[in-house]
This record gives sequence, C-alpha cells and structure tokens, in this order.
Amino acid sequence: MTDRLAALDAWLLRALGGTPFRREPASADASFRRYFRVFAGDRTFVAMDAPPDREDCRPFIQVAGLLRNAQLNAPEIHAQDLDQGFLLLTDLGRQTYLNVLDDANADALFRDAIAALVTWQRASREGVLPEFSEPLLRRDLDLFPEWYVGRHRGYTLSDREREGLETMFRKVLDNNLAQPRVFVHRDFMPRNLMVSEPGPGILDFQDAVMGPIGYDIASLFRDAFVSWDEERILDWTIRYWELARKAGLPVRADFSDFWRDVEWMGFQRHLKVLGIFARINYRDGKPGYLEDTPRFIGYVRHAAARYRDLQPLLPLLDALEGTRTEARYTF
Repeated sequence: MTDRLAALDAWLLRALGGTPFRREPASADASFRRYFRVFAGDRTFVAMDAPPDREDCRPFIQVAGLLRNAQLNAPEIHAQDLDQGFLLLTDLGRQTYLNVLDDANADALFRDAIAALVTWQRASREGVLPEFSEPLLRRDLDLFPEWYVGRHRGYTLSDREREGLETMFRKVLDNNLAQPRVFVHRDFMPRNLMVSEPGPGILDFQDAVMGPIGYDIASLFRDAFVSWDEERILDWTIRYWELARKAGLPVRADFSDFWRDVEWMGFQRHLKVLGIFARINYRDGKPGYLEDTPRFIGYVRHAAARYRDLQPLLPLLDALEGTRTEARYTF
C-alpha cells in the first residue's frame, strides 16, 4: 500500500506539471477504489486510486463522458493513467446529499435529483452501455441466499425454502425484465449525489447499464443510509413520474402500475444489497456496512407483506430472525 501511494504521488506531480501539492483522504468506497483530495496552488482535485488488478477505470471514464454530454455535473477527467489505475478528477465539493439531508431541504434536493435523473434517462441510447440482462439480475438476486442467508446468518435452506425462493425470484426477474429500458446509474442515491452548482454533482457511476426504468428511482428514495415515510416517497415518486411523462420517457401510463414496478425493482435491489453488505464484511474485511442491514430487511419485509407473489420471503425472514409477520397483500 505504501508503494502504491508513492506511485500515486509521483504520478500526481507529473499530472500537475510539477506544481507542489498535498493530498488527504477524501472518501472510502465499498470496492477497492480509494479517493484523495489534492490541493495544488489555489485549486483542488480528486485523485482516484483504482488498482488495475481489482478495478477497471475505463467504464468510469466512459460514463463520465455520457453524463457530461447530457449536461449533467459529473467529474471531468483531467489526467489518467490506466496502466497504474490513477485518475485526476474535478472536485465536486465535500458535501454529499447524505451529509445535509433533513426534513426542511429534502424536497428541494430531491427535486434537483429527479430532474437530473430524467435528463440522464432521456440521453439513453441502445448499444452504448452493457445490458442489465437476466444473468446480471439473477447474479444480483443470488447474492442474498449465498452471502446473507448462508454466510452471515449461517442458515441452511430446506428444499421447500429453496423452491419458494426460486419461484419468487422467477416472478421478480420476469417483472423487472419487462420494464422499459433506459440508462441506469445503479447507485443513484444520496451518498453519491453532491451538493454543488449546478446540482447535483453525480459520482460512483462506473457500473451504469442499460436497464429497467424503475431502478434508479427505487435506489434514490429507499436508500442504505436514510429512510423516509411512505407518504413522502409516494409524493416524490409521483413528481418523477409526471416529469418523466412530460419528457417522453416510457413510464407506465397508470401511476399505480409504475409504483408496483418501482417497488418490485427496489425489492430485487434490496435483496442484492443485503448479500453485498455481507460479502463486503466476510470477503473484503469491511464490517461497517452490516450495521445497515436492518434497514434493508425493513424494506424487503414491507414489499413482501404487500404483494402476494413476494410472500415466500416472509417465513424465511421469520426463521432467520425469530419473528413473525402479518402479510397484507396487494394484487
């Protein structure tokens, strides 16, 4: 690690044309990437350190270009060294949405986020980004039984439980794959949106795909680190739906149908996140993320209690947690 920091410093000195600089940690990441704030004269930048044997900078560079071409505030790439895995980026500031969100400013901040999301989706073009295909969605779902149920909870699924999960997964996949496809950020959430001018600044977009239209709006309002009441989420989702319709995006004509799609898309994402948080702990040695698993258990319980087709998850969660839930189905 010390050798890598020395290589980064040597590269930064060249990239900055010999200007003296200092750097400090800017943020951690759930992946193997690290970020540093770089002070050079009267300017600041952000340096990305992405070990090339673990991370590929090229998707980040591509999607940053797509966002900027859509007139959205993504970092500009000032210098790059793909062989070493170093990028020098625009500094979009120190405050994420997550840092500042409260009841008083949430409407204004999410209004800007919704507008940015619609702009991003309007820029969608086929053949530009990888497809969020069935194998990728399936891989996401399989993280839940493998890492959360098996590894984290130490629970062995019975044949009946596996069959119930498989039936439910099939219905979730069919629903989500049937949604219209647009550019999908995949982590469009307050932690990755910056308070900036113009706002929001958009980060952590390197996993973007062409995928279901409900994915990013589900990510935005049912987040890993902050929760909102149902009435407020409905109101914001309606605002998005109305703006998306005016922009000609292929959202469902009936809001109740669109809302169901968003909830099912969120259900798939939340199961994935439960698996990822467990994997980050046991495989990568980063235990902090497990602290937020109760929030996601709450999200998936909420959806499973509402929709009959998602019901098989409830007895499994009850078995894992020693609780019992009442289901109230929506058809």
